[in-house]
Amino acid sequence: MTAVTDPVEELLAEMSPAEKAAQLTQYFYFRLPATAHPEPALNLDVDEQPRTVEAALNRGAVGSLLFVTDPAEINRLQRLTVEGNRLAIPALFGYDVIHGLRTIFPVPIAMAASWDVETIERGQAVAGREARAVGIRWTFAPMVDIARDPRWGRIVEGAGEDPYLGAAVAAAQVRGFQGAGIIAGPKHFAGYGAALGGRDYDEVNLSEYELWNVYLPPFQAAVEAGAGNVMTAYMDLNGVPASASRWLFTEVLREAWGFDGFVVSDANAVRNLLTHGFAADLTDAGARAVAAGVDMEMAISDPAYERLPEALEAQAVSEDVIDTAVRRILQAKLRLGLFDDPYVDEDRAREVLADPQHRALARVAAQRSAVLLRNEGDLLPLAAAELGTVAVIGPLADSKRDTIGPWVFDYDLAETVTVLDGLRERVRVEYAPGIPVVQRVFPSMFDMFGGNTPADPEGFDEQAEFERAVQVAGAADVAVVVLGEWQNMIGEAASRSSLELPGRQLELLQAVVATGTPTVLLVMNGRPLDLRWAAGNVPAILDIWYPGTQGGAAVADLLFGDVPPGGKLPFTWPRTVGQIPMIYAHTRSHEPENQVRRYWDEESTPLFPFGHGLSYGRFTYSDLSVDRPSVPRDGEVTVSVQVTNDADREAVEVVQLYLHQRHGSASRPVRELKGFQRVTVPGNTTREVTFTVGPQQRRYWSTTTRDWTLDATTFDVYVGGDSTASLTTTFRVSDQ
Repeated sequence: MTAVTDPVEELLAEMSPAEKAAQLTQYFYFRLPATAHPEPALNLDVDEQPRTVEAALNRGAVGSLLFVTDPAEINRLQRLTVEGNRLAIPALFGYDVIHGLRTIFPVPIAMAASWDVETIERGQAVAGREARAVGIRWTFAPMVDIARDPRWGRIVEGAGEDPYLGAAVAAAQVRGFQGAGIIAGPKHFAGYGAALGGRDYDEVNLSEYELWNVYLPPFQAAVEAGAGNVMTAYMDLNGVPASASRWLFTEVLREAWGFDGFVVSDANAVRNLLTHGFAADLTDAGARAVAAGVDMEMAISDPAYERLPEALEAQAVSEDVIDTAVRRILQAKLRLGLFDDPYVDEDRAREVLADPQHRALARVAAQRSAVLLRNEGDLLPLAAAELGTVAVIGPLADSKRDTIGPWVFDYDLAETVTVLDGLRERVRVEYAPGIPVVQRVFPSMFDMFGGNTPADPEGFDEQAEFERAVQVAGAADVAVVVLGEWQNMIGEAASRSSLELPGRQLELLQAVVATGTPTVLLVMNGRPLDLRWAAGNVPAILDIWYPGTQGGAAVADLLFGDVPPGGKLPFTWPRTVGQIPMIYAHTRSHEPENQVRRYWDEESTPLFPFGHGLSYGRFTYSDLSVDRPSVPRDGEVTVSVQVTNDADREAVEVVQLYLHQRHGSASRPVRELKGFQRVTVPGNTTREVTFTVGPQQRRYWSTTTRDWTLDATTFDVYVGGDSTASLTTTFRVSDQ
C-alpha cells in the first residue's frame, strides 16, 4: 500500500531556517508616482525599495507581497518568486480591498448603515471577484473593530458601536470575500477602536467585561464564518503590545475559538515592539511575536523575522514554534491552489474588471446605505417633473475622489458618478461650489498613494464664489447642498479633535437656507458631524456617506423617489464632541430622570439615536407579543410584532429588537440590540415580523462568574425603528 504524503510536511522537512523565515515574511512592494512624498517615519526609499524586494525574491526570501494590483506585474513578480525559490514555493499576494477594488462600493460604515447583510455579502463578493481576477488572493479586510469614539478616523472602516450589528456585518463580509476565492483577514485584533482620545495608534485599556461583551464578538463571528487570516493591532492592550499578546492569539483565537488560519502583523507592527519598549532588539521582537502566535510579519523594510534563524540559534525561539507558523502559511497557499496555478489570466482580469453588473450592485448598495436623518414637511422625495432649476451647492458635489471615499487605491475616477453628475441626468441644474476645497492641517502618510483631494482651480475667488452660490440657490426651486469631510480627513492616521464641518461649510449652508429656497442637505462623511444647526433649520437631511463609484446615480434615485431610503445609523450621533463617548447601550447608575440632564450647557441626549433613519413611508408598530411568558435557561421565545406602513407608497424599514435584563450577576445595559430585519412594506399594508430570542442572545460575560453567564431573570423586550423604541413586553427565564 502506498503511503499518503503531505506536501506541506514534505516541504517543511526540506526547508532551511532561512527559507522558513522567508515564508513568514511579507514585503510591501511600492512603485509610487513621482509626486509621492512618503513619510520619513516609514524609512522608505522609493527608488531603492523595489530593488530590495526583487533581490529578496531572487533569493527566495519572500513569502508574500502586498500593494501590487496589475496582473502583468503580479505574474512577473510571481515568476521571480517561483524561479528564485529552490522549492518553487509561490508568493501570496495581498491587498487592502476594503470596499472595492476597481468598482468602489460605499465605505464600510455606510454598508453597515444599510443593515442589509445580503447586500454587504454580495458587495464584498464583487470586490473579491475583482481582486482574484488580477491575482490578489488575500484582503486585509474586513475591519471589525468596534468604534465608540467618532474622533477616531478609522471609524469609517468598521460597522460602528454595536457588537451585535458588528458581528452580523463581519460575518457577511467574510462570506463574501471567501466565497469569491480570496482569504479574508479581519482586523485589528483586538480593541484598536478604543484608542485613548480617538487618537490613532494610542494605547487601549479595556476591562475583560468590555473585551468579551463588546470588542471581541465581531472577531469571533468572523472566525466562525471561516476567516482564513487575522491581523494584529498596533497598540498596547492593557499594557502588552497587541502584536505580541499570547493571550490574544493563542489562548483566545486558537484555543477558545478554534481558529485554524494564520495571523499576520499590521505593517511594521513587529518592528514596533521596539517602539513600545517591549523588545530589546529586532531579533527579540521577531522571537516574541512568533512565539505569541503571529505567523507572518508585514514589513515595509528590514523585517524582524529575517532574524528568526539567529533567534533559533540563540534558543530564543523553538523550531516547533517556527514550523507551526510556516505550516499555516503553506497550508493557506495549498488551499488557494497556488502551487498548481500561481499565475493570472490577464485577459480574464480585464473582462472581470469591466463587468457592468458590478457597477449595478454598487448603485444598489449606495441606495440602501443612505440614511434619511430629517424630512420635515415631506420635502423629499422631489417631484422632478415639477422642478424648474435645482441649485447644487458645495465643492464635494462634483468631487469624484471624495465620492468614492478613503481606503481605495486602484480606482478609475473616469467612471465615478458624482452627485452633480447624477442630478444633471434628471433635471436642469445650476452648480456653484461656493467655497474652496478644505485642506488637511497635517498631511497623512496615505496622501502618497494619491489620497489628496485635487486643489481648487487657480484664481478661485472665494468670496465671489460664495456670493454666487447664494445667488444661484436663491434663484432655484430647490437647493441641494453637499457638505461634509474631504475623504483624506478620515481613515488611518486621520483622527480629528472636532466634529465641526470643516472650513466655511456651515456659513455657506446658513446663507443658502436664508434665501428661503427649500433646502436639502446631503452629508458626505464617515463619522457623525456637528449638525445641530442643520437639524433645527434644514428641512431635509440625507446622509449619503462616501457612496462609491455609482454614488451620484444612487443619490438621484433617492432624491426623486425611484427607490425609498431605508438605512439606519450604526452609531449614536452626538450633538457635540464634548459628549463623546456616547452609546445607547450604557448601564444606569442613577434615577432615569437624571440620565438626560448631565451637562448644564447641553442636552445629554444624542442628536440622533443609534438605529435612527426615516423613510418615505409612515411606520407604526403594534401588537408586540411573546409566545410564552417563561422559558428555562436554555429555552427560546418567539417575539412577534405588527409593522404597518400608513403611507400610500412602498417603503423600507429596519425593524429592531432590543433586550434589557433587569437583574443578574452583573449590571446590564438599559438595552442591547439582539435582532433586526430589513423589510419592504407596500403602502397601507401591515406585515408581521418575528424574532427568535434564545440563549445566544441572552448570555454575557460576567466579571462575577468570570465566564459566560445565563441568569434566571426578567427580560424587557423593545421593538421599533431605533434604539429608543417604546413598544415593550416582557418574558422570564426560570431556573428550570
